Amino acid sequence: MTDHPALLLHGPVVLDPETGTELGDALLVDPDGTVAAVGSRADVMETLPGTDPPPREVRATGYALPGLINMHVHLGLALPGAMSQGWDTEDDAQTVLVMADSAARTLRAGVTTARLVGESRYLDMTLRAAIRRGAVPGPRLFTAGHALCCTGGHGWEADALEADGADGFARATRLQLRAGADLVKVCISGGIAGEHEDIDTPQLTDAELAAVIDTAHAWGKQVTAHAGSSETVRAALALGLDGVEHGYSLDEETIAMMVERGTWYVPTISVSRCRDFFELHEVPQWMIDRALSAGPEHWATLQRAVAAGVRIVMGSDMPPYAPFEGTTATVREMELMQEAGMSAREVLRSATSRAAEWLGAPGLGRLLPGSPADLVLIEDDPSTDVSALRGLRAVVSGGRVVRDDHDELGAWGTT
Repeated sequence: MTDHPALLLHGPVVLDPETGTELGDALLVDPDGTVAAVGSRADVMETLPGTDPPPREVRATGYALPGLINMHVHLGLALPGAMSQGWDTEDDAQTVLVMADSAARTLRAGVTTARLVGESRYLDMTLRAAIRRGAVPGPRLFTAGHALCCTGGHGWEADALEADGADGFARATRLQLRAGADLVKVCISGGIAGEHEDIDTPQLTDAELAAVIDTAHAWGKQVTAHAGSSETVRAALALGLDGVEHGYSLDEETIAMMVERGTWYVPTISVSRCRDFFELHEVPQWMIDRALSAGPEHWATLQRAVAAGVRIVMGSDMPPYAPFEGTTATVREMELMQEAGMSAREVLRSATSRAAEWLGAPGLGRLLPGSPADLVLIEDDPSTDVSALRGLRAVVSGGRVVRDDHDELGAWGTT
């Protein structure tokens, strides 16, 4: 990466969303791309041995915080309409190229880690390996492989793997684990993108869902569910479900169960209020109508979850980098979470340290010694208003610069 033993970023206020504190104005990065020290410049310099050459110092301004973690991403997203008609989703080479392009754009948008919750033909595993090797740019990927659904269930026409019966779902789960899945995702109800279903249509029997959960848990993996209604979520919680995606309509009883069991929640609140995005991509009118009509109750569900103290993490469902109401889908998702009642710090945690906790990767989401040097530079303090993230101007991933709008970090080199 560099001939110098270390790189010193000096000037920006380094924030720790987990504690809500300022860690100092200097960050030392080892040649291996991990954080060596953080604090005041004087304190950081004291940690260095008397070696030559000294660390290469780069001065910047503003605020530095951990790179964002987006917990609901589809790099190969192809919604009904022009999105799916614009490229051949059955061609492996074209699909993985589309995914690689999406990964690079995601990284430049400040998302240094992404959790994939449904892709095609295990191409996410191929891309994950290529990113780890440094062959292509992209965020750190945690992936579920194929989402699982019943025959004709949510996502069957896209990337979900169909199965039926307890044995069928156990096998489908094992196929994802065999391919190297970091988690398992299962569709337990209808959704906004399925033409021949309703959001609250139940789609798995208890035996089928138990087979998924028990199999995944036996392998030490968590299970998250695409879910729309209280009835389906409560049944899944009773069987040991770890996380809920979307949750378009969850009542107080269901929310209370989630709090009691420590269930994670990814609200993806943007997807029920993104008319402009749908219209830009010529999504069918039936899907637009269904998504927007779900909006009021979806919003109320998020507010109930916030008030009750559910463990919430950020996930956009829309492409993380997609232009949305003057910013990216990721930042707008975070703004909406704050508007729904979360404090700015809670939102920042949901997209950094709290997301890392669910991933079982405590080194991520913070800028502490030993953590990957994944960070973003912004102009203003996001501690009271996450809209400050609209001022994103630089992104560093594993100690390597992937975006530098003002040429502040040029001495670090770029990927």
